[in-house]
Amino acid sequence: MGDACFSTQLIDGDGVFNVSGLDNFMKEVKLGECGLSYAVVSIMGPQSSGKSTLLNHLFGTNFREMDAFKGRSQTTKGIWLAKAQNIEPCTLVMDLEGTDGRERGEDDTAFEKQSALFALAVSDIVLINMWCHDIGREQAANKPLLKTVFQVMMRLFSPRKTTLLFVIRDKSKTPLENLEPILREDIQKIWDAVPKPHAHKETPLSEFFNVEVVALSSYEEKEELFKEQVVSHLRARFQHSIAPGGLAGDRRGVVPASGFSFSSQQFWKIIKENKDLDLPAHKVMVATVRCEEIGNEKVASFTADEEWQQFEEAIQHDYVPGFGKKLSSILDRCLSEYDMEAIYFDEGVRTSKRQQLESKLLQLVNPAYQLLLGHLRTRTLEAFKESFDKALTKEGFAAAAARNCMQTFLEQFDKGSEDAAIQQVKWDPSKVKDKLKRDMEAHVASVRNAKLSELCAKYEAQLTKALAEPVEALLDSASEDTWPAIRKLLQRETKAVVSGLESALSAFELDEASEKDLLAKLENHGRSVVESKAKEEAGRVLIRMKDRFSTLFSRDADSMPRVWTGKEDIKAITKTARSASMKLLATLAAIRLDEDVDNIENTLSLALVDTARPGTTDRSIQSFDPLASSSWERVPEDKTLISPVQCKSLWRQFKAETEYTVTQAIAAQEANKRNNNWLPPPWALAAMAILGFNEFMTLLKNPLYLGVIFVVFLVGKAFWVQLDIATEFQNGFLPALLSLSTKFVPTIMNILKRLADEGQRPAAPERQREMELQPTNRSSYSNVTSAGSSSVTTTENGPEYSSPVAK
Repeated sequence: MGDACFSTQLIDGDGVFNVSGLDNFMKEVKLGECGLSYAVVSIMGPQSSGKSTLLNHLFGTNFREMDAFKGRSQTTKGIWLAKAQNIEPCTLVMDLEGTDGRERGEDDTAFEKQSALFALAVSDIVLINMWCHDIGREQAANKPLLKTVFQVMMRLFSPRKTTLLFVIRDKSKTPLENLEPILREDIQKIWDAVPKPHAHKETPLSEFFNVEVVALSSYEEKEELFKEQVVSHLRARFQHSIAPGGLAGDRRGVVPASGFSFSSQQFWKIIKENKDLDLPAHKVMVATVRCEEIGNEKVASFTADEEWQQFEEAIQHDYVPGFGKKLSSILDRCLSEYDMEAIYFDEGVRTSKRQQLESKLLQLVNPAYQLLLGHLRTRTLEAFKESFDKALTKEGFAAAAARNCMQTFLEQFDKGSEDAAIQQVKWDPSKVKDKLKRDMEAHVASVRNAKLSELCAKYEAQLTKALAEPVEALLDSASEDTWPAIRKLLQRETKAVVSGLESALSAFELDEASEKDLLAKLENHGRSVVESKAKEEAGRVLIRMKDRFSTLFSRDADSMPRVWTGKEDIKAITKTARSASMKLLATLAAIRLDEDVDNIENTLSLALVDTARPGTTDRSIQSFDPLASSSWERVPEDKTLISPVQCKSLWRQFKAETEYTVTQAIAAQEANKRNNNWLPPPWALAAMAILGFNEFMTLLKNPLYLGVIFVVFLVGKAFWVQLDIATEFQNGFLPALLSLSTKFVPTIMNILKRLADEGQRPAAPERQREMELQPTNRSSYSNVTSAGSSSVTTTENGPEYSSPVAK
């Protein structure tokens, strides 16, 4: 009973199941690898009937045997388990405690029934050890044993057919052919006498048992013959006992070897609880537990698989090519291992647990699969964006090209999802594909919107450029044709730009409504440009009015600056300039893009300009002011730029700020008149002629006076030229006196110095003198230096003196 012979006590004398001992035994004999290819043989019989001796010689076990020299006593307690030596297939041998032993006393019957029921539940072959001399006897020792076997058999629901091998010990001279019918007759009587359930009242013994009979000589008297019969004849019957026609009976309820431990434990637990055994249900239960255990082992094996762990780690970062094929191989290997280990268990349970295992494995794999699809979607989307953006840069946006590009990359995603597909399950990647498609469409839509915005902005800028400066120039001209010209310009430029945009939009394949909206938006932009420019000009209307007034008032028809000589009609010029400014104000008072007729100009002309005409009444006593309103007649409020009240205020400010210019012009005209009139008044001339008649006659009588007057005239002329008196008095009377007072003395000194220099100069030939005097004939006077030097020039009228004093 040492470890070398692979034996263990399965159930001790107190009925305690040795779970750890059985598990170790199964590992030592490698029972789990046998599948269904194993058999269980048990032996029952009276105590000290040589059961252990028979098993040791028959199967090569080493169960403890009774020592005949010490007397008859209990040798085997409980149930022992060992592996038969050199028997194919693997055969497990159970040695049961003998019946009718004195050591148990009254408990003998209880344990006897429990062990018998256990043996029938787990064994394929049950050896019943009996004495030869008990055959045919009514009170034989084997009859209680047989009754026990048949009684407990009734507690097995749907029991499998078990082989009962009766081993007749210490065979006498009576031939076996004569003993066997008597034994079978006794067995049948016992079967008939055993109370049976109603369903098995008429059931024959043959449906529950295969009865076999064998006889052996006495071990004590004929040991050699006994050994020969056991080894040569009986042992051979246990070779390949589970093969068709073999010694083992019905194999349909056999539990696979890997579930033998659990099955045995459950059998003994139910037997101890004194419950009936339902062998088919027990088989299903064992299959359920064992298949679930195998499934859990495979799940653990899968999660610990190095290749799977590498996959799982790689998938966290990027897409893994060949994922589906490689993972399918790992799953297939795992499921195949399950199939190999669970092949002998109940098919329904095995299939169900396989499905559960597959479901658990797929649950473990699904997050990785979804993550892989996520990487595939991201990779495909990035590739699509890159390709689409390159095509966009090269060829511009085109809806057809975008669709083709999307289709190409969706097909690439399909190929990638097929590569990621797992053979064991058909997961649908359509949701991820739909999300990818939505992302692509969103990207295309964003690019399309951006390009549409750029395109619209381009044409809006083009339209703005085409309208802004011309509109500003037209508004600045402010004539009756200003707004008609602006409308014509707006219509022409808008039509050209809208036509260009409409042609460019064909590549975007927009729906009709969207395209109309964009074109309408561009048309509205043109109107807004004109309106914005009009509002801008309206904000500067006062400056524009003053500029126009200044231009028309200060310049003549040839755009030359006016010189107020006294001949100009300042009043008429002022009225013309103000009328032009009023027209500018009327032009900018409202937006006129819809060809609506208004009377703004007439109203302003009547209220602002025509009030000064002869025959018009004083505005202070007018009963109605046409500008006393916040809106224009027949002009919508949103088209009004300057209200009538604002026009009135602006005109008042305009007149106030231009009044000074008019006043200055009038003053300049008066000053010019004064400067150009040097003659005394006519009355003064008449008085001089009358009062100076005597002096005039005196001069005529004495010619010397004429010479003196002539000399005085020359000197005075020299002073007049040198001092530039006419120019000085143009700046005003007082400034002229101050300037002349500073230049008077230096001028006299220069004249005297020149005269002195001329007197000291030697006489020169007439030619030289003429040459000296020629340059002075081309100028009325010469410049004099600030140091006070003077020069004398000779003109046709005589010598002239020049002064260096600055004007």
